[in-house]
Amino acid sequence: MPFVTWFLVLGALFIVMALAGSALKRMPFSPAMLYLGVGVLLGPSVAGMIDLDPVADAALLERLSEIAVIVSLFTTGLKLRVPLRDRLWRVPIRLASLGMILTVAGVALVGVTLLGLSVGAALLLGAVLAPTDPVLASDVQVENVKDTETVRFGLTGEAGLNDGTAFPFVMLGLGLLGLHEIGGGWRWFAVDVVWAVGAGLAVGAGCGVAIARLVLWLRARHREALGLDEFLALGLIGLSYGLAILIHAYGFLAVFAAGLALRRTERESSAGASPPDVVDASHAAEQQATDPATAPAHMAQAVLAFNEQFERVAEVALVLCVGAMLSGVTWPEHGAAFLALLVLAIRPLAVVLGLRGAGLSGGQIGFMSWFGVRGVGSLYYLAFALAFGVAGDEARTLADLTLIVIAASIVIHGLSVTPLMRIYQRSRGR
Repeated sequence: MPFVTWFLVLGALFIVMALAGSALKRMPFSPAMLYLGVGVLLGPSVAGMIDLDPVADAALLERLSEIAVIVSLFTTGLKLRVPLRDRLWRVPIRLASLGMILTVAGVALVGVTLLGLSVGAALLLGAVLAPTDPVLASDVQVENVKDTETVRFGLTGEAGLNDGTAFPFVMLGLGLLGLHEIGGGWRWFAVDVVWAVGAGLAVGAGCGVAIARLVLWLRARHREALGLDEFLALGLIGLSYGLAILIHAYGFLAVFAAGLALRRTERESSAGASPPDVVDASHAAEQQATDPATAPAHMAQAVLAFNEQFERVAEVALVLCVGAMLSGVTWPEHGAAFLALLVLAIRPLAVVLGLRGAGLSGGQIGFMSWFGVRGVGSLYYLAFALAFGVAGDEARTLADLTLIVIAASIVIHGLSVTPLMRIYQRSRGR
């Protein structure tokens, strides 16, 4: 098919989304659902414009989804302006630690008993499907940096953290499959848990603070390093992620920590005051960027705005790929039962137990139980595992189940997010 067809299709899709974006927010219909449907039409079963196989093209999918996830995680970190000592952080930390462990364990148990997977493959499936998605769950996450509503903040923080905290379980599953050295468990805990998690957070935080302070100093003192904030964003993402990978730490946690650190630097430089609105008029941009009173907020806002646009483009690309790959999926035996258990039992139970004693209402816990959106993060971990060496029938089963869960999550949560969030907002008002 001529390459010009791609220009026509993508051009039409982007224009439709630009024109219909506001209307979609009022309807029980998410943009990701539209991308998924277009992906199916572009796939091998219809137009044949996208022909990808999750197993054969695992290396390509790994790189594409990797880029989308690290940009999204950095963006998520920038959105969270609440100090780390604030009680609000207890919710996402619990969800990304205890909730993560319980979800992985629940999926692994069902994988062994219902799907007939080996322990290693079942544990790997749990790690792939446990992370909630920072890309596709934007409708239930914080709306701006001033948003501290408990449910939105909890889901946003969870999505930022658990894309990194899932990695130890991925490595454990690969170890049980004989593809990674875990040293009887001690090496896995020391290297893949303690070192990789701690070093990843430290590298990201260090890079975020250092680069933010350097830029602010250059701008406020010397009126240098002005403009090109998109390069600053990409540079900080690349630097923190690359350094973390270089020392065998988790790059996902590093870029999330870098976003948090940049936002923390802005908050501290502003003495904790709410960030002022940033005027986009070109004549005021340089003044805002160099004035010590507005420079921190200007830098953070400019970086965040660029990343949010990049994130939307990445979402389109990856969901189109998921939709195209659905034509090659074979529905596994007991696949429907597995999907129902994950959405209706495993995720809710993990959230209830993980947030026990957190002082939240039943309604708040119920909403967080339901909105465990699976998406690009799960696609990345699947591609990572397949490119790492998982093969055979279990590789195909993992791929089919993951794509089914992602597609079902996009549809189920996309249809329910608007009406349920309206109900939740009304209940808060009462």
